[in-house]
Amino acid sequence: MNIQENRSTHDVLQDEKLKVLSDVQQDFWRLFRILAEFVEGFSIMSQQKRLVTIFGSARTKPGMQYYEMAVLVAKALVERGFNVLTGGGPGIMEAGNKGCQEAGGTSVGANIDLPFEQNSNPFIDKGRLITFKHFFVRKVMFVKYAHGFVVLPGGFGTLDEFFEAITLIQTKKTVPFPVILMGKEYWMGLLDWMSDTLVKGGTINKSDLDLFSVTDDPEEAANIIAEFYKESTVMTNF
Repeated sequence: MNIQENRSTHDVLQDEKLKVLSDVQQDFWRLFRILAEFVEGFSIMSQQKRLVTIFGSARTKPGMQYYEMAVLVAKALVERGFNVLTGGGPGIMEAGNKGCQEAGGTSVGANIDLPFEQNSNPFIDKGRLITFKHFFVRKVMFVKYAHGFVVLPGGFGTLDEFFEAITLIQTKKTVPFPVILMGKEYWMGLLDWMSDTLVKGGTINKSDLDLFSVTDDPEEAANIIAEFYKESTVMTNF
């Protein structure tokens, strides 16, 4: 039985125990479980250095355009002294970890316990995979320990991470860090909507569109992040 199966079994047993407790008692026990996830996450993630997170769909297959783009951008980041953090699963996440390992970087995964799609990929370094039960704890790890986001085509989860990042930067709840969309053709409809609807409707400022960059060039994406930190000694977001 692997670590993921052990963790899932442990969670099932804990859930069964919670059923016999009152609502208030259940909330207290959940609080302890959440705190335990934060402690485990902080203890492991704090040991990782110069991480850039690569996001994207778990459903993208090897050989597909954006899978190979993720491999290349991961390699380009390692060449510039960065390491790669992903959501730990298949698809774009796997591609990011694969490119990182092939280039000799440190490959880290922050997985999430889901009923489908999210088995960990085989390109994460030994001892550098952590699996979370709660999305919000996992998201804190991405923002706190990643010094840049590279966002490739994906679904709701990818959009969630992208919009959370630019919201935190916009509201100054985190220090600025590079956020890059890759896959212009995929994102064009969203970018047009942001410009034509959000900006024109006054719900965001035109300058808010400068909170992120858009490119299809892995080298350019890696350069944007490297240049951002070239003269900066700030490498923490919280």
